[in-house]
Order: sequence, then C-alpha cells, then structure tokens
Amino acid sequence: MTEHVPVLLPEVLGFLKLHPGIEKVLDCTLGLGGYSEAVLNLFPGARVWGIDQDEEALYLAGKRLEPFGGRFQPLRGNFGDVDQIAGEFAPFDAILFDIGVSNLQISEGRRGFSFQSDGPLDMRMDTGLEVSAATIVNRYPEKELAHIFWKYGEERFSRQIARGIVLHRQKHGDITTTGSLVSVIREILPAPVQRKMGGHPARRVFQALRIAVNDELAVLEQGLEQAYRLCRNGSIVVVVSYHSLEDRIVKNSFRDRHKEGLAKILTRRPVIPSEEEVEQNYKARSAKLRTMIIETREGKEVEGKW
Repeated sequence: MTEHVPVLLPEVLGFLKLHPGIEKVLDCTLGLGGYSEAVLNLFPGARVWGIDQDEEALYLAGKRLEPFGGRFQPLRGNFGDVDQIAGEFAPFDAILFDIGVSNLQISEGRRGFSFQSDGPLDMRMDTGLEVSAATIVNRYPEKELAHIFWKYGEERFSRQIARGIVLHRQKHGDITTTGSLVSVIREILPAPVQRKMGGHPARRVFQALRIAVNDELAVLEQGLEQAYRLCRNGSIVVVVSYHSLEDRIVKNSFRDRHKEGLAKILTRRPVIPSEEEVEQNYKARSAKLRTMIIETREGKEVEGKW
C-alpha cells in the first residue's frame, strides 16, 4: 500500500479532544484512511463513516481499517453530496475534510495527477466523469485554457502557456500524457522564467486542470454547507486545505457561519505544519488547518454552550 502520512494529525486530534464525548465522526475525504484510523484508535467508543469517490481508495482504506470491524463504514460518493450520502447517519460529533489530493492518486503515474511521473493525462478523481484533463488540454480553445490556468492555478504565464499548447496541438496533434504536457510547458517557457518560478514549471497548470476536471472549488463550497446541516450543537468541523483558493473558501464559510451566530471559530489564523513535519512530509508544506465549533440556535436555547 502507498505510504500515507496524515498532515497536521496531532493538531487535528487535539481539536477533536475538545469535544466532551466523540461518538460519531464523518471523514469526508477518506483517502487511504489515515485520519480515520487515528480517530478510531484515539476514541475507542467512536464510530467513523468515511467518504471517497475513488473506488481504489475505498478498497485500500477498507482493508486498512478492517481490524475495527463495524466501527468503520465506507461510503462511496463525492463529498459535495455529503447530505445525501451520510445524512441518514447524522448528527455527527465531528466532521473532517482533508482537501488535498491523496498519496494514492499523486504517486501513481497511471492516474494522471503527477507532473513527476508519466501517465495518461486524466486527473479524474471519479473515473466515471466524462471530462478528463486530456479533454480540456486538447479540445478547449486558447482563451478558455488561459482562463482555467489563471483562475484555478494563479499561473502568471497562463496566456503564453495556453497559446503554446494550442500551437502544439495544431502542429503535432493531441497531448495524451502527463510527461508530454510537462515537456510542452518546458518548451513554451524560457529557461530564465522557469528558474524564477520557485517550483516545477508545470505545477500550477496541473493544479488548475485537476480543479477544473473535478470542479473542486464548487464542490468544497457545497460540501461545507451540507456538512453543517449534519452537525449538532457542539460538533467540531476541521478542514485542512492546501492552496489559497481552497483556504479562502473555508475562511469565508466559517466567517459567515460565525457572523450568523451559528459557530465559534477556534482558529483566528490557520494552523500550519511545523518545520519538522515539513521535513518529514514535504506534502505538508502548504497545508492550512481551520476549525470551528457548531452552535445551533436550538442548542443555545436548550443545551447552552460547552
């Protein structure tokens, strides 16, 4: 099994401990089951429901969590539909989101997420989706490509890259692999520009394509709003995100809930990994954790705050 190191795990568990009696936890982004396993170990009386749209991830996480028997239940689907998927098991005492791409997806070149491992240009978290990264790269017009690269990747050279991709399509045909797309981007951008980018020259384009293929930002907004409805007074909501677009959505969603008097924000500023964690797990370098306690109107009237 691909090694899976949950990001900010001690911090996540520390916030869950604030709840006086964790019994039901919803892991909206199960992945390989690292957070779920830690929760089941820390809270012996708890049950965990884990959602993922990736069939392979569900299978591997299920095998990993078999020792916990009926305390763990996998649920297949997109967390943007969390109300429909997990509503019958609500209310939950804690709900977790880890918005990053799972190690399984990014480390396996065949899934098409990685700019470091060659594979088919895919990037669909749910392989049943019609539009893949190859569809966007090879069929979308230049203006739309530039818009995607700028909006979802915050790529400064979005127009140049989009223009170069279209010219490459016209001269050489479709771009079908991740390695080919990386090569095209390297050919488009001058060497001095690549040296100043502070990272892999294809990183932002790959991020943008992944977000566009899976409609990740809209799904995150929808998933958060639905998740709040599955909470009771005093429930903990924890979200770990990995880039500014996601973090902005989480911050605004939490703030709106707080302004309505329906939540208490526990992280005025996002919690970030320590230098030691980043050294041990490079994926953690951009992680930001935000958390809040749900305060329902009914709960305030009947139970009060804890």
